[in-house]
Amino acid sequence: MTQSIFRFGVPFLVVLFALWMFTAVPKESPATPSPGTLDQTGDSAETPAGTYQLATFAGGCFWCMEPAFDKVEGVLETTAGYTGGRTKNPTYEQVKTGRTGHIESMQIRFDPDRVSYESLVSLFWHNVDPTQANGQFCDKGNQYRTAIFTHDETQEKVAQATRTRVGEELGKQIETQIIKAEKFYPAEEYHQNYYKKNPTKYKFYRWKCGRDARLDAVWGKMARQL
Repeated sequence: MTQSIFRFGVPFLVVLFALWMFTAVPKESPATPSPGTLDQTGDSAETPAGTYQLATFAGGCFWCMEPAFDKVEGVLETTAGYTGGRTKNPTYEQVKTGRTGHIESMQIRFDPDRVSYESLVSLFWHNVDPTQANGQFCDKGNQYRTAIFTHDETQEKVAQATRTRVGEELGKQIETQIIKAEKFYPAEEYHQNYYKKNPTKYKFYRWKCGRDARLDAVWGKMARQL
């Protein structure tokens, strides 16, 4: 009896198991690009939501740069991070020492049909003190300097032209660098949208650093505006 079950039952169970595996394993669906994945090439990219482009700016503390751009219609996403350095996959603790060569930066994914790159550059200028070298506001060191990282020739022309115009408007030497976009590393999750996660700490830091007071002194009514 046992031998009969073994002889006929086992093959039967194997067939049942194979049929179950075939029907239970889900079929793979085509991969969908994640809206949060940022293309590093600088080219426009297609997503389920349409076409987007990238803009990358360094304006001192990245906590303080995100809010202004998040309010702009056509900005799809802002990401705080690090770029322009030598160390792969740098951490905040490494970058803040100033020894990795990275700058605290922000990368913007935007819809060019709803907001122009020129408008984003204008907003960048009015949220920084471009006359300050080796830092920004109370944050000192090359890791906090201002820069525009350009993703193509068109962006570079816009950045160069506006840099010249800002220098003439302010009548001072402009310290903001214009650099070709390099590998961008998103910062740790707790840095993303810090102003939303920790509004009290964020507002205190911004006030203590004297950011808005200095922006008002440099730009007057245009401070923090497009």
